[in-house]
Amino acid sequence: MNSAPSLKENLNRDFVRRRLAAPNEAKSRGDAATAARLLQSGGVEAFDPAKFTTVLAPGTPLPGRDDAHIPAAVLVPLVARAEGFTVLFTQRTAELKSHAGQISFPGGRLEPEDRDAVAGALRETAEEIGLDASHIEILGRLDPYMTVTGYEVTPIVGAVTPPFALKADPMEVADIFEVPLAFFLDPANHQRHSRTLSPGIVRAYYAIPYGDRYIWGATAGMLINLYEVLTAR
Repeated sequence: MNSAPSLKENLNRDFVRRRLAAPNEAKSRGDAATAARLLQSGGVEAFDPAKFTTVLAPGTPLPGRDDAHIPAAVLVPLVARAEGFTVLFTQRTAELKSHAGQISFPGGRLEPEDRDAVAGALRETAEEIGLDASHIEILGRLDPYMTVTGYEVTPIVGAVTPPFALKADPMEVADIFEVPLAFFLDPANHQRHSRTLSPGIVRAYYAIPYGDRYIWGATAGMLINLYEVLTAR
């Protein structure tokens, strides 16, 4: 069933803030439950769940990685357009050493001067796309996301008030674009895939293609987490 129409009238800042503040199963049940749900859905092959790590992994280290994760943060920007919220994305340049050309949220690793994840997300957003913090109202945060490259990413959700000017950092950002939030709230647009990282270790991931934009991996996983929070019964 498509959740987007029933949510349309409720999708305002207060609604999003309340949902982000409320306890939800994704935060308490963690990686094992998410893996089980994906396996039961038939969206991925039935590999050994003990060796199966998923896209939504709050607090769960990856198999074979016992080291501490590097703290990072991203901003999930919900732009308050007249027709409803849109989600703002960046496309990374092809010259970057990691995740080149991929679609992402503005953000990166936390620096010593960042007092918390919110400060880091706002700083990185200003550096990458020139969006000033005065246009952003922080609404809450999603579950931490553990990346295969060793980062523990905190997604910070913020409402962005137009009009605003953007200026992409040409070294990091090739493009900036928006997609209606309602598109991500329709489960018909969600895809589940899996990939073998090494013998016996499989990672599931989400993909949410939008036209010729292929949104997948960490970014799609965070969007699915947002979908779960906003559509929780």
